[in-house]
Amino acid sequence: MTEETPGALYEVRGNVALITLNRPEAMNSVNRALSTGLGEGLERADQDPTVRVVVLTATGRAFCAGMDLKAFAAGEDVSAAGHPEWGFAGMVRHPISKPVIAAVNGFAMGGGTELVLAADLAVAAESAKFGLPEVKRGLVAAAGGVLRLPRQIPVRKAMELALTGRAVTAQEAADLGLVNRVVDDEALLEAAFELAAEIAANAPLAVQATKRMIHEQARFGSDLDDEIWQHHDEVLLPVFRTADAMEGAVAFAEKRTPVWKGE
Repeated sequence: MTEETPGALYEVRGNVALITLNRPEAMNSVNRALSTGLGEGLERADQDPTVRVVVLTATGRAFCAGMDLKAFAAGEDVSAAGHPEWGFAGMVRHPISKPVIAAVNGFAMGGGTELVLAADLAVAAESAKFGLPEVKRGLVAAAGGVLRLPRQIPVRKAMELALTGRAVTAQEAADLGLVNRVVDDEALLEAAFELAAEIAANAPLAVQATKRMIHEQARFGSDLDDEIWQHHDEVLLPVFRTADAMEGAVAFAEKRTPVWKGE
């Protein structure tokens, strides 16, 4: 970390890594410390074989208010220390093999929404707000917002949100498909960890290969083309040769819970 108070906190609970954005006094706006803490947390989780899922949340009343505009105006570098290739907040161009669940408390505006878009799943508190207001400030949603939003919600809805810059409620975001579920504010982390536990109960290599293929299918054209099926087989078929695949079959036959080794 780059300062006494880390920009993001990291802990592991069972098979789930919890990363908590930790600049509540600045509504978790993104500066170098936050980018470094989040980026290093993602890397740490990806390298830890005991971690199967990551939950990303924040302290205070906001999930993330976007870029720290004071730091931006002062010309400060807000990228993760030593890793500009990780992109905004150390996350938006930093894919990891483990599923990432955004647990969105309060405001997720601008870059905050872009962090949600970069996550694999999202659980939102009822009080959460989402939006890409950059056009209202003479800026653009250049941390993946205009790329990922039309891939995750209908294009005309994405166009409306991106061009007007207006915010939507958690329920509107769920109706659009931007988040998976909306829960009471006080139940947010519990709901995120329940979803994480449901995923973590599955074979980790199978989960990781599935995540990879879902993301990478967008690189190809028709699902009838040979190229997409070749890549599909390269990513997915090795899973059938793992020890966990055999364990899953044996455990099913023996009517017991499988014990996954990630091998």
